[in-house]
Amino acid sequence: MSASAPVRAGGRMTPRSSHGLRRHVRALAGGVLLLMGAVLLPLSLAAIRARAELTETDGYVAAVAPLAGNAAVQEAVVDDVTDAVMAHVRLDGLLKAVPRAERPAVRRHFTRGIRQFVEKQVRQVVTGRGFRTVWNGVHRTAHRTLDGRLAASGRSPVTLDLTPVVERVERQLSHNGMGLDLLRRVPRAGVEIVLLKAPDVPRIRAVYEVVRTGALLLPPAAALCLTGGLLLARRRRRALIWAGLGCAAAAGLLAAALALVRSRTLDALPAMVSRPAAGAYADALTGPLRTGVWLVIGAGTLTAALAAAGPPAVRALRARRSAARARS
Repeated sequence: MSASAPVRAGGRMTPRSSHGLRRHVRALAGGVLLLMGAVLLPLSLAAIRARAELTETDGYVAAVAPLAGNAAVQEAVVDDVTDAVMAHVRLDGLLKAVPRAERPAVRRHFTRGIRQFVEKQVRQVVTGRGFRTVWNGVHRTAHRTLDGRLAASGRSPVTLDLTPVVERVERQLSHNGMGLDLLRRVPRAGVEIVLLKAPDVPRIRAVYEVVRTGALLLPPAAALCLTGGLLLARRRRRALIWAGLGCAAAAGLLAAALALVRSRTLDALPAMVSRPAAGAYADALTGPLRTGVWLVIGAGTLTAALAAAGPPAVRALRARRSAARARS
């Protein structure tokens, strides 16, 4: 019998075999902890970012502020405001003097001309210098409303009120001396974009609770799992290599999942919603998370590479230095 074979005395394991079992259990526990830590690390990043988007108004406004200069978003705002205004335009008074048979053609002609006029005024406001201030104010109000809906009970919808844009257009018309009194007829509720429908509020509130809890628990859990796995590992350098690669792989899967969710969400939007504008919104809101994911991928890959090349590279460098000294 070889010296390394398990030895039993009276049906019991010897200290040597018991020590080997403990080493295997320790190595297995370390591997499981490293795997859990690698999975939890990108999830903690996602939870932290989602919590910030839902609860920090200033951070949300800062994320969407650059969209005020995005061409696709500007065009979507122009279309939404113009549609809201035109929904309240009434030409019946103007058509009384027109023969009944000619009224449909005259109505189309007037409607087209008025729409072009309103759209031009709205576009001047949306592309103007002061639109960023209006844009930030609109989103600040919407986010505070969302925060209140998530923190309280109820099923009230969350909307993006574009009335300040209409008010800007109205002031521009008055400054220009235009006599067209269309915008005064638009009620406040007529220039709103529904961000969250009433039936969806309870479901988003439940997601919010999960995200808030995850943002508090996942980061320390990931750190503890990675630290514990490295401490329990028998071969620390190999464990560090696998931990770095695991974190990079998990972050890569999260990046792929974000891209897939973005694509599926845009495909599921109604035809009336501008996909370029929605894509710009999605990119603005997930930009910091995607940056964090790529940082994890880079850090994990670099850690694995340095750990793999660590001791051998150091020994080779020392050998070359010793050889150089010997030759000199």
